[in-house]
Amino acid sequence: MEMNINHLPDKVDDLKEIIIKQYKQEQKYKSVIKMLKEQINILRATIFGSSAEKLEEEEPEQIQVFDETEKDAPEEDEERTEVAAHSRRNGGRKPLPENLPRVDIVHELDKEARIHGCGREMKEIGEEVTEKLRIIPQQIIVEVHHRKKYACECEGVETEGLEGAVRIAPLEPSMIPQSIATPSLLAYVLTGKFCDALPFYRQENIFARIGLQLPRQTMCYWAIKVYERAKPLLKIMEENIRAGPLLGMDETPVQVLNEGDRKNTTKSYMWVARGGRTGKPVLLYRYYPTRSAEFLVEHLKGYKGYLQCDGYPAYDEQGKRKDRTIKLVGCWAHVRRKYFDVIKAAGNSSIAREALKRIRQLYKIEKQARLTRMPPDKIKALRQMESKKLVEDFKKWIDELVAEVPPKSTLGKAIAYTLNEWPKLTVFLEDGHIPIDNNLVENAIRPFVVGRKNWLFSGSPRGASASAGLYSIIETARANDLEPFWYLLHLFNNLPKAKTPSDYESLLPFNVDRSKLES
Repeated sequence: MEMNINHLPDKVDDLKEIIIKQYKQEQKYKSVIKMLKEQINILRATIFGSSAEKLEEEEPEQIQVFDETEKDAPEEDEERTEVAAHSRRNGGRKPLPENLPRVDIVHELDKEARIHGCGREMKEIGEEVTEKLRIIPQQIIVEVHHRKKYACECEGVETEGLEGAVRIAPLEPSMIPQSIATPSLLAYVLTGKFCDALPFYRQENIFARIGLQLPRQTMCYWAIKVYERAKPLLKIMEENIRAGPLLGMDETPVQVLNEGDRKNTTKSYMWVARGGRTGKPVLLYRYYPTRSAEFLVEHLKGYKGYLQCDGYPAYDEQGKRKDRTIKLVGCWAHVRRKYFDVIKAAGNSSIAREALKRIRQLYKIEKQARLTRMPPDKIKALRQMESKKLVEDFKKWIDELVAEVPPKSTLGKAIAYTLNEWPKLTVFLEDGHIPIDNNLVENAIRPFVVGRKNWLFSGSPRGASASAGLYSIIETARANDLEPFWYLLHLFNNLPKAKTPSDYESLLPFNVDRSKLES
């Protein structure tokens, strides 16, 4: 309500009351304006700024990055190697892989050019070797399978109870019977989409350029069929993911069409979990229509151990289960991100920088453990000796700031998040198996997010479930240091022959001999 300055009260007390109300209103507006400015700054930094969560003082060498690029880049003609009677300087380029096939191309001078000015013919004294890369576009080969037929000329002979007189050589079991798709083609197409983020419509165009008409609908059909054949493998992976001491989880939106009565614009979710026995990581992606706690109740049934996650309330409910079989673990990367948001929003915040400095000290200890390959018991001992004191000091420092910082500011929200998550943030100190953050799970989400930017949506719940299953297989292979294409080729060659649980067990990524795949 606007104040009419022509009808102000005459009493001093009434005037004071008006001034106080105006002042409070002004402060309220200033607070809202400040908050909106901070949100704008965060949005600008998110869209146009660097995604790396590092402060300037952490990387002073970046100031001269362009000078270093020009100074250190090797010249094209610097590549040299050892030749007879000569030693030449090698450039900065790394040698090409030894396992690549090589073709020797010999360059010789013409006979006339070998004649020296003195009239004598010059003799060969050695050679200079330069390696260059040639690429041959993908070749498509049609496998023509000739199945020989055999018949018996047993006319007039008693044949009752015998098998048919005509027999034919059987085909090898295949992933998709009566399909043109071989294991190599399936591995190529699925690696393209789920590893390299190439949607099927782009692959359709790529195949068309080399003369092959391969509709995207066909590739979609193949993906769903492969997923259905791989369900026994995925079931064993689900059992294995619960067998370890730790489960990390996160979720990200996905748009799925044709979800029954739901609108096509309604958000669905892809949930990602990482767990398994030590040294045998398993990643599982699962499509679910909502972000509700119902999903966690269903998929964490029977799990006992640590659950590492962010501050989403649905996870908190799992930590409150009556059987107390799940203990929640916080993520220091999420805490660190909150204080980086303060820097983005308010610029030079001494409190946020101090918080980041303290968190960085914790990460230095984790880096030491990682680089020296410490076993879990040694990691726990190191944390108890060094990290615990830093964590306790951080809590005391934060407690002192609460009363001084406006709770609705970006800094206030960062402090509130830290305090809300605090019981979970200290759990990593008690077990060396627990990482300080949930970054491994977030890294597993990244390939899906990159792919989502390209293919935008899933056509149906069935397609979304198939995508989840195929991402699970490929990302589990990558987590176990297997190259996805070669693993899928191995899997598709052997999965149709699998019959027993042990057959499927042998095909799990962490049970496959990596050297055999590479050979």
